[in-house]
Amino acid sequence: MRISLYIALLLSTFVAHGQNVFNFDGKLSGVANWSPQNDSWGLLNGRYLPELNYDWKLDTGHSLYFEASANMYGSVFFYDDSVTADGNILPYRIYARFSGKRYEVRLGLQKIDFGSAMILRPLQWFNEIDPRDPLAITAGVNAVLGRYYFKNNANIWLWGLYGNSKPRGFDLVGPVQDKPEFGGRFQHPVKKGEMAISYNHRTADASDFTINPELASIPEDRIGLDGKWDVGIGLWFETVLIKKHISIGDFTNQTLLTIGTDYTFGLGSGLNVVAEHLIVGFDESSFGFSTSTNTTALSISYPVGFFDNLSLFTTYNWETESASFFLNYQHDFKKITAYLMAYYTPDTSLNLGNDESDFVSSFTGPGLRVMLVFNH
Repeated sequence: MRISLYIALLLSTFVAHGQNVFNFDGKLSGVANWSPQNDSWGLLNGRYLPELNYDWKLDTGHSLYFEASANMYGSVFFYDDSVTADGNILPYRIYARFSGKRYEVRLGLQKIDFGSAMILRPLQWFNEIDPRDPLAITAGVNAVLGRYYFKNNANIWLWGLYGNSKPRGFDLVGPVQDKPEFGGRFQHPVKKGEMAISYNHRTADASDFTINPELASIPEDRIGLDGKWDVGIGLWFETVLIKKHISIGDFTNQTLLTIGTDYTFGLGSGLNVVAEHLIVGFDESSFGFSTSTNTTALSISYPVGFFDNLSLFTTYNWETESASFFLNYQHDFKKITAYLMAYYTPDTSLNLGNDESDFVSSFTGPGLRVMLVFNH
């Protein structure tokens, strides 16, 4: 019902101001994947992300912007004794934005993204972007978001969410769909960088994990602190405390901390290196680590030429002593970008992907992937 109202709002505006206000573009991609150690050893996937948007500049200096896009995909999975197919058409972004010189308000199905970390992101509260995915696929959230920007580059965010149910980022469970979420963020410049504090309240849906009705819906608060500096090298951190209002043992409190750095070495065209380390702790007490995991991630990128780029992405889990790697060669043609990928993902690897991307986190063991992307 909400999606229909958003579409009606968009169409009524377009009709009122004529056909010439339309801007239509899209992204078409195709994937062939081979992963011999999986039950499904082969995958063919096609995806189309059409986007329709309209930007109306007002005489008052304000603007109205509307965007509607869809995630249309189909996949064929190959097994030793069978072939199966799957596909869907999902709303991807449907929102309206009203903005002035220093503020904006957005309403609808949208992407909300903030934080300082680049790979292992505790503040990925409202999306789940796989850092290896060239399309950066992530589902939107139904929300209203307001942002105000001060003259000194400080900014404040306020948001409210409703009608969402999927887990996001490092969530153990998703939110209760008919319970609102609300929160905000304040970001302020500091010497050679910036720092921010964020807060969100929601009701967690634990109904799949308990038969006790008192534990099915649990109020939850989370607070995050992050900062980023440029001191010759890039330095940043993100830390989050997630606290449930009802005790459920070690899962009552979750603490996440990422520290990271990056630097571009003057080798050839420039060798960029990004390194991050994430620790996740669970405990009945706040800031406790009775159960913990440690993951280190390394991303290296080198432009081979004007149209070519080579990158390596690897993670290491210190508890299981297991490593994953992802090697990607990219070449830009006139209208198409091609990717040749080789990877290895152990069973114990940290899951960085999501259900809608069909990316390599869906497969374990070694594999090869070819991907073509056409933008229009």
